[in-house]
Amino acid sequence: MWRAVIETTLLFSAPFVLYAVFHLAQLRWPFVAEFWHRGVVSTLTIAGLLVAVAGMLLLALGPRDQGTYVPAHIENGRLVPGRFE
Repeated sequence: MWRAVIETTLLFSAPFVLYAVFHLAQLRWPFVAEFWHRGVVSTLTIAGLLVAVAGMLLLALGPRDQGTYVPAHIENGRLVPGRFE
């Protein structure tokens, strides 16, 4: 569960981080209020939502060729770890 939350959060925050890196590359301090006006934040929020939704869809609809999961069990007195078959 936490993996899905963290991945979605990272995907959503990617446009904001890229915008800050863009200002750093131009040798400007990115955390000045004039660079983060309403239009920029709105655009970055919409871009973040689109990236997060696209990422969730790609992760959910991606290939699942791992097979069937066999959980960990005991065979002949030894623990056999879980695996995909």
